[in-house]
Amino acid sequence: MSAVQQLVILGATGSIGLSTLDVVARNQQQFKVFALTAGQNAKKMAELCIAHQPRYAVMASESAAKQLSALLKHESKTQVMHGEKAMSELCAHGDVDTVMSAIVGAAGLLSTLSAVEAGKKVLLANKESLVMSGQLFIDKVKKHQATLLPIDSEHNAIFQCLPSALQNTQGQAKLGQHGVSKILLTGSGGPFLNRDINTLNTVSVSEAVAHPNWSMGQKISVDSATMMNKGLEFIEAKWLFNCDASDIDVVIHPQSIIHSMVQYQDGSILAQMGNPDMRTPIAHALAYPERIDAGVKPLNFSDICDFSFTKPDFSRYPNLKLAIAACDAGQGATTTVNAANEIAVNAFLQGKIGFTDIYKVNAQTLDAAQFTDAKTLDEILECDRLARISAAQFITKVVH
Repeated sequence: MSAVQQLVILGATGSIGLSTLDVVARNQQQFKVFALTAGQNAKKMAELCIAHQPRYAVMASESAAKQLSALLKHESKTQVMHGEKAMSELCAHGDVDTVMSAIVGAAGLLSTLSAVEAGKKVLLANKESLVMSGQLFIDKVKKHQATLLPIDSEHNAIFQCLPSALQNTQGQAKLGQHGVSKILLTGSGGPFLNRDINTLNTVSVSEAVAHPNWSMGQKISVDSATMMNKGLEFIEAKWLFNCDASDIDVVIHPQSIIHSMVQYQDGSILAQMGNPDMRTPIAHALAYPERIDAGVKPLNFSDICDFSFTKPDFSRYPNLKLAIAACDAGQGATTTVNAANEIAVNAFLQGKIGFTDIYKVNAQTLDAAQFTDAKTLDEILECDRLARISAAQFITKVVH
């Protein structure tokens, strides 16, 4: 790796953003922070700007940007901006090499597409971009010759286990042409893998966000508990690796040591393993095809007492089944499910609905949706908007 890579980190104050900055700090000769973006957390953003001295910082709102400017007044020369347009412009900036897309949810779509359209190296942690706009997104990657590298631990694991011919096709080649017969997508099962299924309706917010293996934000932690996160990853895998729903199997692996596997036609199965730390896939994607220090300790196999694998129980994880069905149904369905789930999870976190009501809202919204193919960006955004309205209406009808 020769020239220093200039980075934009979308979602800098979140867990992925912070992990990325940790890896960058360990490899300062190879990476420099060009810009950081965040939502409303001006205090945390100020700390990051002082530590990393980016050229630009972008907050979601004008009020948050003013707060950040005040905090940085005598501490940093970072230029503070705000809004979606500023984020997108910086992602396409001529001096930028790499964009880490780590904004949670649909909010990350437009700025990520801006990076793709500018032909950047895009590190994709925002799975919703592909869930919402799959074919459109992949077509733009190909058209603009962007480089797309997955950051989710599962997709990064699959990527590492694929032959190099498939790693460099950006979701265009068919798996079977290169000897691959199946993608095995692993999931921990979340905190309720062994809980009495009849008590899931009493799950509290604190219980739902307490993931046994990973340190994540609240929304993703709830998605892991319902396994909707695995459903969204299932959809993402379809687009990243140009395969059909029938080419992917979900495997419950509670220890989260094997991050995913690739099965080959000759009977071989390749697995990527490591401690559950997002700095590993981040470092892999940042330096690909080289390797750098991620600050992660290697596995000590003498400490590992058990590997277990089971099939997912759809009666325990109906959201996973719903997402897989949406993947088969098409773009309008996956956009709808993603939008409904964002609204439903937010309502659960606010105490408005129960844990099992998340599925009810998602299923009812999908069932009521009048979606089209949603091929253009405008159609996708309209589908997303209508699904959010519909989900909010179903939430008002939920009986506590």
